[in-house]
Amino acid sequence: QPDSVSNLENPPQLIDLDGTYKHAMVIVAHPDDIDFGMAGTAGALVDAGAEVSYCLVSSGEAGIPEDMDRDELREMRIREQTAAAAAVGVSDLLWLGQPDGALVADLHLRKVISQAIREVKPDLVLTQSPERRWDRAFASHPDHLAVAEATMAAVYPDARNPHAHPELAAAGHEPHAVNEVWVGMLEPVDVFVDISAVIDRKIKALSSHTSQVSWISDVDALLRGWAIEMAEANGLPAGSMIESFRRVTTG
Repeated sequence: QPDSVSNLENPPQLIDLDGTYKHAMVIVAHPDDIDFGMAGTAGALVDAGAEVSYCLVSSGEAGIPEDMDRDELREMRIREQTAAAAAVGVSDLLWLGQPDGALVADLHLRKVISQAIREVKPDLVLTQSPERRWDRAFASHPDHLAVAEATMAAVYPDARNPHAHPELAAAGHEPHAVNEVWVGMLEPVDVFVDISAVIDRKIKALSSHTSQVSWISDVDALLRGWAIEMAEANGLPAGSMIESFRRVTTG
């Protein structure tokens, strides 16, 4: 997770979230994706007075345990993600029901994400990186790449364009413009969020995914270590715990 590099032309500064955003929407491929990477920021946004919605494109039914019935796993992962969201103060979850392990950044996926954006009407979207990491295969799950690419296309131009997916407007989903996107694990990073006050809640959130985290010997140490390393890698004060993003503006 750590090793993102900031833009050295702009010295890193922690972003002030108070009153900055009214409604943030986090769009990811699977249950637990948020809690490995963005749950601290979600909690910090909630604490700053923002409404936060989670959009899960799939329900994680293609994951582990491999010997579990797929329908039972789907229901388990929905329960786990709901509990994880509650741990950081998020209660609005949208489940798009797309097939886990078979996501493609095509017009269909762009349309279903565009519909979700038009329904929620966020002023900020957070999502995964669409760029493959050749040095770290696990950071580039094909579903993550597909959701990230489709989300960016949904933000611009689809969700705001009245002529994109006209069936959405015909069904009452009016166009909505999102002017800012934060992309996780996309370098160089230029948004730094202090998650020190919510790190315990992030740990509780990730720990809620009992079906997925048994391989982690110490969730607490892992997440605190990542957050501290991210601060150190970007020249922020020693002991700081942060999550970082690349800001993309489309306004």
